Amino acid sequence: MIDGVQLKQLTTHADEHGFFREVLRADDEIFSEGFGQWSHSVKYHGEIKAWHIHAKQVDWWYVPIGVMKAVVCDLRNVPKGAEKYGYPTSLFAEYLLGDNQPAQVLRIPPGVAHGFKVLQGPAHLFYVTSQVYNPEDEGRIPYDALGYDWFKQDIK
Repeated sequence: MIDGVQLKQLTTHADEHGFFREVLRADDEIFSEGFGQWSHSVKYHGEIKAWHIHAKQVDWWYVPIGVMKAVVCDLRNVPKGAEKYGYPTSLFAEYLLGDNQPAQVLRIPPGVAHGFKVLQGPAHLFYVTSQVYNPEDEGRIPYDALGYDWFKQDIK
C-alpha cells in the first residue's frame, strides 16, 4: 500500500426494491479532510486519463457504473531529477473500481499522482475533493512520463 491511499469498503443494503449504499459520511475516518466539491465524470471504454497530482487536495473516487483501473503513483519522496532513471515499480498501486468489484471508495492524498483506464464503459466516476477547484493546485503529468505501462494486460 502507498501511505495515505486508503480503500473504504462500502455496505450495501439490498432488498426486492433495489439497494441503499452510503458512500461517504462526514464522520468517516477516511473523510477527515472534509468536503470541498462533488463532481461526476463519464468516460468511455479504453480511455486513459492520467496523470493528475495535487499539493493540497485530497480526492475520493467512487465508480458505481462501468469498470475503471485506478492507478496511483507516490511521488512525495522522489528526488528531483529521478525521472532520468525511471521510477521504481513500488511507487505504483492499482485498484479495480466499479461493476462486479467490491463496493469501495478510493482515497488519494496530496502528492500521489493518479489516473485511470476505463476497462468497461461507459464508466461513471463520482469524486469528492477536499477543496473547490483551484487551478494552482491542479498538476498534470503526461500519461507516459512516469514509466507506467497503460497498455499492458489489464488486471482482472
